[in-house]
Amino acid sequence: MAERSSTGLLLMMLEPTPAAAMTLPAEVREKLAELELELSEGDITQKGYEKKRAKLLAPYIPQIQGVDPSLQIENRVQVSSQPAPAVSKQHKSRSTNSRDERFRSDVHTEAVQAALAKYKERKMPMPSKRRSVLVQSSVEACTPPDTSSASEDEGSLRRQGRIASSTPYQGHPNVEHWFNRVIQGSSTSSSASSTSSHPGGRPLAAATVLADLMAHTQLDNHSAPPDVTGLSERSVQVERPQVASVRGVPRGYNHSSVLETADGVPVNSRVSSKIQQLLNTLKRPKRPPLREFFVDDFEELLEVQQADPNQPKPEGPHMSPLEGEPLGVVTNWPPSLLAALQRWGTTQSKSPCLTALDNSGKPIYTLTYGKLWSRSLKLAYTLLNKLSTRNEPLLRPGDRVALVFPNNDPVMFMVAFYGCLLAELVPVPIEVPLTRKDAGSQQIGFLLGSCGVTLALTTDACQKGLPKAQTGEVLTFKGWPRLLWFVTDGKHLAKPPKDWHPPIRDAGNDIAYIEYKTSKEGSTMGITISHSAMLAHCHALTQACGYTEAETITNVLDFKRDGGLWHGVLTSVMNRMHVISIPYSLMKVNPLSWIQKVHSYKARVAVVKSRDMHWSLLAQRDQRDISLSSLRMLIVADGANPWSISSCDAFLNVFQARGLRPEVICPCASSSEGMTVAIRRPPEMGVPPPGKAVLSMNGLSHSVIRVDTEEKLSVLTVQDVGQVMPGALVCVVRVEGTPYLCRTDEVGEICVSSNSTGISYFGLPGITKNVFETIPVTAAGVPISDRHFTRTSLLGFVGPDNLVFVVGKIDGLMVVSGRRHNADDIVATALAVEPMKFVYRGRIAVFSVSVLHDERIVVVAEQRPDASEEDSFQWMSRVLQAIDSIHQVGVYCLALVPANTLPKAPLGGIHISETKQRFLEGALHPCNVLMCPHTCVTNLPKPRQKQPEVGPASMIVGNLVAGKRIAQACGRDVAQLEDNDQARKFLYMQDVLQWRAQATPDHPIFLLLNAKGTVASTATCIQLHKKAERIAVSLMEKGRLNTGDHVALVYPPGIDLIATFYGCLYAGCVPVTVRPPHPQNLATTLPTVKMIVEVSKSVCILTTQAIMKLLKSKEAAAAVDVKTWPTILDTDDLPRKKSPQIYKPPTPEMLAYLDFSVSTTGILAGVKMSHAATSALCRSIKLQCELYPSRQIAICLDPYCGLGFALWCLCSVYSGHQSILVPPLELESNVSLWLSAVSQYKVRVTFCSYSVMEMCTKGLGSQTDSLRTRGLNLSCVRTCMVVAEERPRIALTQSFSKLFKDLGLSTRAVSTTFGCRVNVAICLQGTAGPDPTTVYLDMRALRHDRVRLVERGSPHSLPLMESGKILPGVKVIIANTETKGPLGDSHLGEIWVSSPHNATGYYTVYGEEALHADHFSTKLSFGDTQTVWARTGYLGFLRRTELTDASGERHDALYVVGSLDETLELRGMRYHPIDIETSVIRAHKSIAECAVFTWTNLLVVVVELDGSEQEALDLVALVTNVVLEEHYLIVGVVVVVDPGVIPINSRGEKQRMHLRDGFLADQLDPIYVAYNM
Repeated sequence: MAERSSTGLLLMMLEPTPAAAMTLPAEVREKLAELELELSEGDITQKGYEKKRAKLLAPYIPQIQGVDPSLQIENRVQVSSQPAPAVSKQHKSRSTNSRDERFRSDVHTEAVQAALAKYKERKMPMPSKRRSVLVQSSVEACTPPDTSSASEDEGSLRRQGRIASSTPYQGHPNVEHWFNRVIQGSSTSSSASSTSSHPGGRPLAAATVLADLMAHTQLDNHSAPPDVTGLSERSVQVERPQVASVRGVPRGYNHSSVLETADGVPVNSRVSSKIQQLLNTLKRPKRPPLREFFVDDFEELLEVQQADPNQPKPEGPHMSPLEGEPLGVVTNWPPSLLAALQRWGTTQSKSPCLTALDNSGKPIYTLTYGKLWSRSLKLAYTLLNKLSTRNEPLLRPGDRVALVFPNNDPVMFMVAFYGCLLAELVPVPIEVPLTRKDAGSQQIGFLLGSCGVTLALTTDACQKGLPKAQTGEVLTFKGWPRLLWFVTDGKHLAKPPKDWHPPIRDAGNDIAYIEYKTSKEGSTMGITISHSAMLAHCHALTQACGYTEAETITNVLDFKRDGGLWHGVLTSVMNRMHVISIPYSLMKVNPLSWIQKVHSYKARVAVVKSRDMHWSLLAQRDQRDISLSSLRMLIVADGANPWSISSCDAFLNVFQARGLRPEVICPCASSSEGMTVAIRRPPEMGVPPPGKAVLSMNGLSHSVIRVDTEEKLSVLTVQDVGQVMPGALVCVVRVEGTPYLCRTDEVGEICVSSNSTGISYFGLPGITKNVFETIPVTAAGVPISDRHFTRTSLLGFVGPDNLVFVVGKIDGLMVVSGRRHNADDIVATALAVEPMKFVYRGRIAVFSVSVLHDERIVVVAEQRPDASEEDSFQWMSRVLQAIDSIHQVGVYCLALVPANTLPKAPLGGIHISETKQRFLEGALHPCNVLMCPHTCVTNLPKPRQKQPEVGPASMIVGNLVAGKRIAQACGRDVAQLEDNDQARKFLYMQDVLQWRAQATPDHPIFLLLNAKGTVASTATCIQLHKKAERIAVSLMEKGRLNTGDHVALVYPPGIDLIATFYGCLYAGCVPVTVRPPHPQNLATTLPTVKMIVEVSKSVCILTTQAIMKLLKSKEAAAAVDVKTWPTILDTDDLPRKKSPQIYKPPTPEMLAYLDFSVSTTGILAGVKMSHAATSALCRSIKLQCELYPSRQIAICLDPYCGLGFALWCLCSVYSGHQSILVPPLELESNVSLWLSAVSQYKVRVTFCSYSVMEMCTKGLGSQTDSLRTRGLNLSCVRTCMVVAEERPRIALTQSFSKLFKDLGLSTRAVSTTFGCRVNVAICLQGTAGPDPTTVYLDMRALRHDRVRLVERGSPHSLPLMESGKILPGVKVIIANTETKGPLGDSHLGEIWVSSPHNATGYYTVYGEEALHADHFSTKLSFGDTQTVWARTGYLGFLRRTELTDASGERHDALYVVGSLDETLELRGMRYHPIDIETSVIRAHKSIAECAVFTWTNLLVVVVELDGSEQEALDLVALVTNVVLEEHYLIVGVVVVVDPGVIPINSRGEKQRMHLRDGFLADQLDPIYVAYNM
């Protein structure tokens, strides 16, 4: 014992003597065991169980310990470190909370209980799910449960001084209770927790929402919800206060129901309270704060996990290799396995070799050694001589042959296996493929292909069951080579002639058979075993197990591989043993069958797995008359699984009464590569007693063995797997890197050197060398031996008495932040969480996925169909807490899938690698998901700290020193351009129209097309002029309007709209164009109309009769107050009077028209356009696009605001060209309308919007051929411009160009424009000048507001296309958003613009022009401080290119990055939503569209699911992964909605703020909302 105490690291507990366990009478022990099983199966409640147990034990407890029985149970769980009462000690494996025996350990269950108790109630927001997605509808999912507060119940449980093992929040899993708690204002952040908390202080009523919104828009910047995540969000809007107008009405939302606080947040919605809850959860300190780390100002460095200086380190001496006892010399040991078969087949032909059972447990056939020999000979002869192709034998010695036999036919398998060996063929046993899509089947096919297998042997019954093609041949499975299927039943075999004898050679190094193995990644490898290794392994097993001739052995394992093959097919023949083979199908029907067979055949040895022991425990209560006294060895094949110890203990506990001796349980450790590595010897061999070790999980996670003393919660109890195999040399080496020998108190990979291991992976020399030819070295780097070692993939150590301990497998190893965790240990912890009734015990998969340079743990379980949402969610949150407490590691994702949907391994269990594959592909279809990226991801870059700004002077000096030119560019000078522009001499548009009506009265300037492509209406100059005059008369007489009155024009796109616009100018009124409401969608579109009419102070509405009816209809009254409309006039039948006088404004600076538009941030902004600006705009566009009366242009845009309005209503009149008008709405019924018009009229210049381009790309993608046959030709197009106020959508424009290249569209034709509120046209490609250029930016630099150009295709690169050429007369400069100083070339800043066609200001209700004056008139803080600029509110940069422009100068390109209002400031960096959205859309094929926004510093991602609703939850993990990987951001909430929910404006831009308001007001009807923890 001196040696043992000297290491002092292992606490060995000897098994208690059987006598001690006998103090309780057998029947009481039996009843207790039955109770445990009932509880573990969920047949009785915990309470019922405790009652019954107390009753049973009451008579005995005082005798044992003198403890009052009532206290007995109370104290059981209370403090794990106290010695448990003696009863528990003697039944040491039977805790009251019986759990899956394969994975149970008492200490563990108690540990989990205690760990959960520490958490009290850590409320997490429960994901919300649409009813149809629920696996089954549970009423609680939507209706609030009763109001009993869960926290009180829990407190009362705790006061009794123990932890109830059922869930702490039983009663009703009360979800609403959380909401109420948040809404009552007890939440720590007061974001919108009650109406009175906002600075306005008065409650909002639905009717006054509009006015209130206006009153409070100013507060927008100040009442932002408090920052609770400590990530310092600076409000971006303080710099550009928002327009004091209305936040537009969300499309698709009922406006009146949104009660908003000042910051536009609904007061009492479930969503906002859930988010509040999420924030409260996230605020709790979770992990120690991160270490400071070096941040290069430029790069975002991911934190490299530093080793914790206090972590345990191995301290023992270096181990020395451990040698097994020598292989004994046996005098008549046969020279090969086949020699043994021949010997027994000829001399002992009547001896039974193998008994097969049917599904009722009846023996159906006993194969004798004589039969085995004669049938194997027949098969060998047939294979070699009767199969031929073109007179060539099909098979030659050494060829590989697949063995495809079902698990219930061991006899046919054994004959086929030995038949192949006799024919010198190499058998490759595989599973029977059931369908074309079996999990892992493709990989098996790959293995067969690489082994060159052409023939598969199978049974008649099995061949009939395989899937067939129409021809009757067996289908070729996915990924499989073409196989010939040969049935080995007797009638197909030929009798060999008398003189034919197979060669029976001594065992050599040639391949005997190939065993398949699936790796952690799911790839399948073939391990080759030589004849000599097969023989040596049989020898070693015979010696270690003390096998004797003619023993009977029961085998429950799969006989095709591993222990089942070694014991039940190979070693048994060596020793002429009789094997009773128990098929898996029988075990499922009758789990006791193997025990009954041991009893009836008086078997000496049984080979089982922990699962079989567990199953038999569950079924044993109805069996009284069985005895296991004949067993001298119960070999537990997976005894190396750390959790098999509980099965062994529990099994012994129950069956000791039935003759099972404790010492016959023999766990063993084996692997496909190393074969049997160690096995506990049977008791008669005089070996040291078995040992146990209670190890600290924390130590193990650092690969160090520490006996656990203080922290009783996280321990692992392991049993030894006996001694090393005879003739083997074993050592333990480091897992990664050079195979250094481990120290004695260090966990490593067990390596073995012996004659009985596999020799290679077939056809894979590289990994073969790493695994089968390892040379362990000492710390000094000296090889420990000249022998090659084989890595066994078992993790373990050598304990006292040279006993081998295994604590896990390489396949289950997950290295998270430098600490190692074993998948099996995590499974066990999950299984120890009470109550288990929501998930299936044996169906939990744990694996790791790599996200952001570290492994992340994923747990997937199958949910029972009767579990409600709340139950499952509660179980999930407890599992997370338990794993966090016990393993000190966060779970990244926990998913529950519907019952029976996880891919299965061949003999039960879950196919882990396939499950992982489905998870990563988004094909797992979970019904519940909980992601915890906030707790797990600790290696994000540090939030960026803003540097104090350097002064303006040093900036200029810095730029000069760096040789940087100031970023300033301008279009051509208008004054210099001498052209024959007749319209130039007129100051006002109405004069131009009048002049054209006189000069070219019959020149057609407008052509309106309808959906059929025919001309709906036209207008010549004189017609337009006449109609405008009649409208002017009508306005003055019917409307009695005064000069300067504002008039709202509510018309569908058409010539009426244009005519009424000029009619207003003729009458001296100010027109405001408004999009008409949608008749099918009044509730959402009408309030916007009302708002524009009110905000623009229009005194009259001009419209058509149809729309006029609509505005006053009953349906309209439901959406707005129809009594407050101003005068409404229809212009359908106008008076025929000529207007006496056309109004002449006194000065061109007077207001010409108002342009209203809803920005993407949901702000309704109207800008004032003077007559001078209007004329300047038209002239600038005319020059850029070279527009003349002889030209035709096609316009497919909405005519209500911005450049669309100008092109539609102004430019034709100014330049005299003919405009072909295509209303975008008509494309919904005829997608090819616009392109057909372009082709038909041979248009050179055309304009469209992104939504039109997208409709064409999606709608006509597959129809280009039919369009070509219809004669559609786009080769006439010189320039096609997309009118936009955003960064160019390069992917869309490129796919449009590619798609229509076949129809003659030039690849250079497509370009984009750029305009904004302060200036509707800053850039237009036009007809001259160089093509637009594209640059690639580093996205990481962009987040830091820097421009760094990279090569195309480099990681993190973002393509950015120039937004067209700067218009004549326009000057652009890039200014620093903070200092308002000029920036250098290729620096990111705000785009400022100066031009004669800038708008003159916002038109707002309260005349707060002063507030926004700097948007329209601002000056640089240094440099050129005289010029007046307008701020666009867009970030971008100017870059001088190598190209030359029309004037021969080098061309300056303007690149627009995005709107400042839209940007998200997270972790101190600036993100553009579109970048995150692009990543998300790529994440899964079913994501149709995506929009992101932030709320209280949480990133919310809304995805539209274009697929079945069962895919909804697959998206949660994929979205979270991709945003982490590409943007270093943690998604806070993932919302999955139907297609079309994300609101889009007429320009095709996403309305993210509307979406946000709709989400917070619970108006999206999402399919699923996941709150990431």
